Amino acid sequence: MRDWPIIDDPADSRLADYIGLTDRDIVRRHETEQFFIAEGPEVVRRLVASGLPIRSIVLAPNRVDDMAATLIDVTAPIFIAERAVISAVAGFDLHRGVIASAARPPLMSLDEVLSRPTPRGRPHRLAVLEGLNDHENLGAIARSARAFEIDALVLDPTCADPYYRRTIRVSMGEILFLPIVRSTIADVLAAVRRHGGSSLALTPDRSAPTLTDIRLPSDGPLALVLGSEGFGLDTTTLGACDSRARIPIADDVDSLNVGHAAAVAFALTHRLA
Repeated sequence: MRDWPIIDDPADSRLADYIGLTDRDIVRRHETEQFFIAEGPEVVRRLVASGLPIRSIVLAPNRVDDMAATLIDVTAPIFIAERAVISAVAGFDLHRGVIASAARPPLMSLDEVLSRPTPRGRPHRLAVLEGLNDHENLGAIARSARAFEIDALVLDPTCADPYYRRTIRVSMGEILFLPIVRSTIADVLAAVRRHGGSSLALTPDRSAPTLTDIRLPSDGPLALVLGSEGFGLDTTTLGACDSRARIPIADDVDSLNVGHAAAVAFALTHRLA
């Protein structure tokens, strides 16, 4: 293990990336300066595995031994700081004792995603999100998307930042392995059709057929379109999609949380793909 330097001053410039992580105005600079924050041992391990360029890593002393094997080949600066020092910089108690800063991966175009090969040569499946503004829901969707081999997350312009630290943490770092596309819904649907595919809108509307009853297309990409936490999909989006479906649930339950609904939809379409 290398002799990693110790930082004992919260004002040390080497900790600049980690200043004010609970302050939304400060955190907005992460998008402008094109970096993101990963926190927690497991998430930082996934960051290292992703191969994304790391700017720096900071460890509490009690995390040095259990992170040493993961960080053995990391060439980015690694620092050791007491938890109180890290917390003073970040603005909250970083009880997990591991935090990292890394360069944001470039966003992809939908045509780039649809031109890439998929596992087992199956048609592409895309998670298309409209108006999703809860970072934890976005993280949960990303984790399920990875588990069920969704090929990309497509976010409309009103969706939350996919590389906000809470999103990354809830995804357990899996969002770092997913291609991310920013696009309007209209452009997404047009691109999917251009590639010979179709779109399926998820809705809690009881008049819609169930996802277990509909027949999924066997050729071409499939866009699974999900709406915001409070309002679901816009009526224009519902009308623009090729078909719609609901997840069968108990009659006296209104709907599922969008993160849970996404996991069910991904699992069912994975089984049928």
